Amino acid sequence: MNNTAPEANTSALAPFSVRSFRFQWPADLLTSWAFEMETLILGWYVLVETDSVLLLTAFGSLQFLGTLIAPMVGVAADRLGRRVVLCAMRASYGALALAIMVLALSDKLNAYWVLAIALLAGLVRPSDLVVRNSLIGDTVPGSWLARAIGLSRTTMDSARIAGALAGAGLFATLGIGPAYMGVVALYALSFALTFGVAGRSTGYASDAASPWQELKAGLRYIRHTPQVLALMLLAFLVNLTAYPISMGLLPYVAKEIYALDQNGLGHLVAGYACGALLGSVIMILAGGARRPGRLMVIGTLVWYLTLVVFALQETKWPGFVVLLTIGVVQSMAMIAMSVTLLQITPEKFRGRIMGVRMLAVYGLPLGLLAAGGLVGWIGFAPTVWAYAVFGIVCTAYIAWRWRTVIWR
Repeated sequence: MNNTAPEANTSALAPFSVRSFRFQWPADLLTSWAFEMETLILGWYVLVETDSVLLLTAFGSLQFLGTLIAPMVGVAADRLGRRVVLCAMRASYGALALAIMVLALSDKLNAYWVLAIALLAGLVRPSDLVVRNSLIGDTVPGSWLARAIGLSRTTMDSARIAGALAGAGLFATLGIGPAYMGVVALYALSFALTFGVAGRSTGYASDAASPWQELKAGLRYIRHTPQVLALMLLAFLVNLTAYPISMGLLPYVAKEIYALDQNGLGHLVAGYACGALLGSVIMILAGGARRPGRLMVIGTLVWYLTLVVFALQETKWPGFVVLLTIGVVQSMAMIAMSVTLLQITPEKFRGRIMGVRMLAVYGLPLGLLAAGGLVGWIGFAPTVWAYAVFGIVCTAYIAWRWRTVIWR
């Protein structure tokens, strides 16, 4: 892909970029804040109500069910425009949060209602990042992509800190019903701000006779582009074996290993998010890496090694420090991956390629469900070690197999 074209059009893109980011940044911030509040509140609720790590991992898995339809959401974003799709998705988040709030305030909420609503939300939520990143690719010149992706991730990471602490505090102090009033309010504000996001379509809807043919064209592009294929495989691997430990099982670690309450869980989540925020800031200040492929591979390997160290911790604050380190390395590795993918993907394929990239997130529910069974069978630490060893071996193989396009 010619990287000089975006540079030449910087001045032409500047007004569009400013308009988009002026509304996109706060809208994304509020949405991410609400996501994190919901995840912490409902994850703790399911664990306490059922005392089952398997149902906890089932709850986490259901939130990513929509990764299966993310490619078609990407096609819709290419055809209809990013704003239309974002507004529809964020309206659905608010409606489902409102349902939880009403059930909680009327004392009719139970773990099965939570799982059912998590299933519906999971059909939509994974595609939010698809459209966000596609917007960034549309509006930001190539040389600024690392900084822009880093800034976007600071939105999610800072929201994760605030959302975890606010969600835990409100839940512990007021209960789930009043806490969810805050979640609904955040979604409503995010929906309103999303109307201000730049709403153009890519103008490529006529390239294929149907959305399915457009999706097939995107899949062909992935199959015939070795660098993209390698990135997709590595993305699936970390979602299968790394994210389930550093994100999905934190409520279990807080309650069963560290003997903490929901506020303690909020501190652990905030520690992980602080590390991710620090990693994003480092990438912004550095302007990205000269060799993002190498940074991606090395960061992923260090991520697995720190997970092994995390499995050895038995108290809160040492675990907090390790989670902080995990957040830094995973953020840098994933930013390097996103930058590389956006740089090499033509604009007309961007929405659908980022949608297919979200299919890799389907490894997370699979990894979570398997981890839930393994933790009950062999324990937490052996499960983490097994995941880490498998991840290290597969990462090394991917780096070697596609070394000419990733490492060199």
